[in-house]
Amino acid sequence: MQCQIRRALAHDAQAISKVVIAALRESNARDYSPEVIAQVEQHFCPAAILTLMKQRQMYVAVVEQHVVGTASLDQAVVRSVFVSPRHQGRGIGQRLMARLKEVATAAQVEELRVPSSLTAESFYAQLGFQKVRDEFHGAERTVIMALRLDA
Repeated sequence: MQCQIRRALAHDAQAISKVVIAALRESNARDYSPEVIAQVEQHFCPAAILTLMKQRQMYVAVVEQHVVGTASLDQAVVRSVFVSPRHQGRGIGQRLMARLKEVATAAQVEELRVPSSLTAESFYAQLGFQKVRDEFHGAERTVIMALRLDA
């Protein structure tokens, strides 16, 4: 399986939205209530994705010309890492994170932080991130994690 990681383009917004919503509904739904999932989904419609592209460095993973994953870097904060449920467990999330680490290192970021879902906490831990604290946004629990980058 050939997987290309590249910067997200405006025409990717619809596909990114579909990947995120599918991952929320299938993967994150194991750890969050339907109400929390529905609330989070509202932040990932195509129009919202276009707005986020202007604020963050957004990347996509492409397999056979289809967007199957996404990840963003907002200065020193990793945001919105999602892989299509059909493609999870194949190293795509790791490849997206490797690209974000490269970009952050080139920008001389000393520490990456990520507001992780409960679902992704073990994924980030496997990449070396350590839990800093829990945050609560209503019923949504987020795990703040950090990773020191080598200079």
